[in-house]
Amino acid sequence: MVNHAPPSFPLRRSPRRAGAARAEATRPDRRQAILLAAEKLFAQHGYHAVSIRQIADEAGVPLALVGYYFGPKQELFHAIFEHWSHSIEERLAGLRAVRMDPDDTRTLPRIVEAFTAPVLALRASAEGEYYALLVARELYHATEEADRVLRSYFDPLAEAYIDALHVALPHATRAQAAWGYQFALGALLHHLNDSRVERLSRGENRRSDPAVAPMLVNFIVGGLRAALPPPRAARKKTISRRSKP
Repeated sequence: MVNHAPPSFPLRRSPRRAGAARAEATRPDRRQAILLAAEKLFAQHGYHAVSIRQIADEAGVPLALVGYYFGPKQELFHAIFEHWSHSIEERLAGLRAVRMDPDDTRTLPRIVEAFTAPVLALRASAEGEYYALLVARELYHATEEADRVLRSYFDPLAEAYIDALHVALPHATRAQAAWGYQFALGALLHHLNDSRVERLSRGENRRSDPAVAPMLVNFIVGGLRAALPPPRAARKKTISRRSKP
């Protein structure tokens, strides 16, 4: 029996259709959608609990497109912090705006406010909510992905704030100022991430409430001054200087 069906040839896309497909794959909004989806899911569930497929589903894109834009998952994780690197530059600019006078009692609170206020503002904003939560949740874990991000973006920021604390507390060693920074960071990150306070306050407090920012600053400043008090002779000298008309 003779087969009169037309011969089968592989379908070939016209140059116009192929170009349209490439344009669809490289739409900026799709790349942004992937980035935002990863940021949200990593913040909510943790880096290791989230799959690339879940990110693609959340972003509403084909699975292969995640790899097309970002490669493996750890590169996508790193890309989130690269996307937000401008926020670190803004925090450094805020620190540089503080007048570093160790004899001025307002210097330390201003440093602490420059350290906490931008992060609290991010957490309270629709745009930065998940990023701030991601920072609080993931960067405390000793993972390869977190260490890379810390070294690339947050260690330079930490160094600058430790130097500033050392200026404001010149009687302390820089090593002690580094401990002070770590304790301050712990208080800030816990405030960003904790929800238990709502239960413990019997519903009166709201998680990561930006209205308590002054209280957080006072808590950190008070803790630093109590943990790193000046020598008694230095305290007497400061008191006598304040008492002069």
